[in-house]
Amino acid sequence: MGRCYNLTMQLIQGDCLEKLKELPENSVDLTVTSPPYDNLRTYNGTLNWNEDIWQRIIKELYRVTKEGGVVVWVVGDATIKGSETGTSFKQALWAKEVGFNLHDTMIYQKINYSPLTHKRYEQSFEYMFVFSKGKLKTFNAIKIKTKHEGRIPSGSFYHTNKQSKPTPSNSNKSVNKTKIKQNIFSYTVGGKKDGHPAPFPEQLAHDHILSWSNKGDTVLDPMMGSGTTGKMAKQLNRDFIGIELDLEYFKIAKARIENAQNQMRLC
Repeated sequence: MGRCYNLTMQLIQGDCLEKLKELPENSVDLTVTSPPYDNLRTYNGTLNWNEDIWQRIIKELYRVTKEGGVVVWVVGDATIKGSETGTSFKQALWAKEVGFNLHDTMIYQKINYSPLTHKRYEQSFEYMFVFSKGKLKTFNAIKIKTKHEGRIPSGSFYHTNKQSKPTPSNSNKSVNKTKIKQNIFSYTVGGKKDGHPAPFPEQLAHDHILSWSNKGDTVLDPMMGSGTTGKMAKQLNRDFIGIELDLEYFKIAKARIENAQNQMRLC
């Protein structure tokens, strides 16, 4: 049986712009969050979202992130008057301006995307910008099996457009059993409802927490919604800080995260 950690949990109901200021600088190892997308949803009428707000939030996230820590910013763009807004790119460039490195531009692909009626290909993905503060401290790579594990024998054939040719004799090289997963992560969306209009998949939060932090680290979600990041942080033995403005979503998140924490205490 694995080690049990004396985990802490800090759930804060309020405006993240104000509550982030109360967190000490250099105190968070990893943030996994998803900001509102260009006012696409009202979130029970609590949403007040504009460029000034997201700039201030990103600036605060830089302040509270430890050296070597990471912010995962999951975001998409609205389409207004026939044009995508490009707000996601503006946010990524602003993060660089305040001091973050744009460590990776990842894709969250929705396997079962919803079809819409418009003159373009169906929108099936969102961006997952991975910002690092200085040199990356932690990377626990998720790996997948390789197609040809073992060894490729010399004398085997490769194909060109016109004919098959034998490989050079020095091609008898070892092929690893696994390789690092590509930076396009695919998930099924929907399923069990938790009371929030736009939760991201639990596996998405799980994969990023596993990738960019270690057991006992502090994970933050300043716009935690229904608490998916917090639930996964608890299941993976991380401390968690969550901030949510809407009282209804805060209560849902609190119940989900406390339940996950209580289950971990049974170890």
